[in-house]
Formats: sequence, C-alpha cells, structure tokens
Amino acid sequence: MINWIKAARLRTLPLSVSGIILGSFIARWRVVEAGGDWDWRIFALALLVTLLYQILSNFANDYGDGIRGTDELRVNEAEQRAVASGKITANQMRNAVILFSILSLAATIALLYFAFFKDGFITEFYTFVGLGIACILAAIGYTVGKKPYGYMGLGDIFVFIFFGLVSVCGSYFLFTKEFHWDTLLPASAIGLLSAAVLNLNNMRDIESDELSGKKTLALRLGFKKAMVYEIILLQLPLLFVLVFMMMNGLHTQGKYYAFIFFILMLPLTGLRRKIMQVTTPRELDPFLKQVGIIALTMAVLVAFGLNYFN
Repeated sequence: MINWIKAARLRTLPLSVSGIILGSFIARWRVVEAGGDWDWRIFALALLVTLLYQILSNFANDYGDGIRGTDELRVNEAEQRAVASGKITANQMRNAVILFSILSLAATIALLYFAFFKDGFITEFYTFVGLGIACILAAIGYTVGKKPYGYMGLGDIFVFIFFGLVSVCGSYFLFTKEFHWDTLLPASAIGLLSAAVLNLNNMRDIESDELSGKKTLALRLGFKKAMVYEIILLQLPLLFVLVFMMMNGLHTQGKYYAFIFFILMLPLTGLRRKIMQVTTPRELDPFLKQVGIIALTMAVLVAFGLNYFN
C-alpha cells in the first residue's frame, strides 16, 4: 500500500485542487451577490474529480516513463518512481491507470448530473462530458502512447490549459452556467503556477531527460533560459489576480480585504531568489512542493477575500 501512496505523489495534490477552489469561490462570490444559491455538493464532487484526475496523471506518468526507461536514468533514488524501481510492475500500474480512468469518468458524470442534467442543462452536460474525457486523455497522453506530448516539449501548454483555464473557468461555469472573460485572469494565474511546477520538475530532470530523449521545454531551452522562464512564470500570477480585482472595482467599493492574497508577494519574492541561486538541477526538488503550496494558498486567500462578507 505504501508504494501506491508514493506513486500517487501526494505532494502534487494541493496544486491540482487550487484551480477548483479558485473557480468555485469566484462563482460563489458572484452567485451570492446576485441572490442565488451555491451548491456545496458540486464543489465537493469537483474536488473529488480533480483529485482522481491528478492521481490518474501521476500513475500514467509513472507507467509511461517506466516502460520507456526514462526513470532508470535518474541517479537520485528518490526521483525514481514505482515502475522504474520495480516496486510496482508495469502491468499493475497499467491496470491502475485503467481503474482510475473509469473512476474519473464516473465521478465526472456524477458531478455533471448535479451541475447540469438534473436542472435541464442537457447541452452543457454532454459538452462537459466530452471535456472530462479530454482531461482523462490528456492525463494519460503526457507520457503514454506512440507520441506522448510530454516528450515533445508540449507539457507546459497542456498543464496551463487543463490545470489553469479548464480547472478555474470550468468550475466557475458549473455554478454560474455562464462564462465571464475576466475569469481568464485568475485561471491564467493558476495555469502559470502549474507550469512553474512542471518546469521545475523538468529542470531537475534535465540531465536524465536528455539521455532518454524526453525533449521537455526545459531541455529545449537549456538550464539557464529555463531558469529565466521559471522566474517569469512566478512573477505574473499575483499581477493577473490583482488586475482581476481591479477590473471588478473591489478597490473602489472599499473591499480591501479582497486583496489579502497580495501578502504572498513576500514569500514568492524569497522563493524566486532561492531558485535563482540554484546551480545544480537536483537542488530544485524541494521547490516543487513550495510552489504548489503557494498556488493553493493563493486560491484560498482569494476565496476568503471575495467571500468574507458574503
């Protein structure tokens, strides 16, 4: 059991729920202000769905890298995952990927039933079922298949889209049944932080990825340029959320508590400074968890700030 828990890579889960929290509570802020009701069951199911997607993605990555021999080239034993280390066989991991694909689809349908189907939003129901299937395929396709996109340097784009835009805007739509363009700003903030975690991961593994032929964006850029890219990814999220707050006039309404998220400027500045001081790829590993926690903290602070008096 302990090997499966490690393979699920629990430290990645805070990042995966950040978009759901952010999108759901931006929706709550608008729904409650308009005199509507916010269904906690939709929020709970959305959290369950995204956690299943994340575990599915982690299992699929473990399986894909394991059968390709990518993880075997990692000199740090802690970086080697379950299939590569032999703690879980490739067949067992493949079966786990199939199981979690089924569980993810079932949870998605349950979520969309409460969000759309029972209230007569049939078109939206089937549209989001298709989107859910796309998320499952994206989770698997990162390292599995004849042409996994993670091996072509496209991982950053997919992470930005699915962990950022789809997660935040999709969860927002579940409650409001409408799309607002300004939600792209907080969605992009989460997407950038998600891409920052992936880039750190790929910078850490840049040497082994080069040997295995896994051409990540970090490898294509080179370590120094990937570091510049990382700093940009960490620089923009708070700015995007700030612009979102200003566009909605929260500063003119005297709702300054909504800007509580900006206290993260200090730890983010310190984190960027520490990352810039790193000279050896393996030294980047501790920062993956820290960026994920910052993303989750930002989502929680924005949710609290917008809904404090609602």
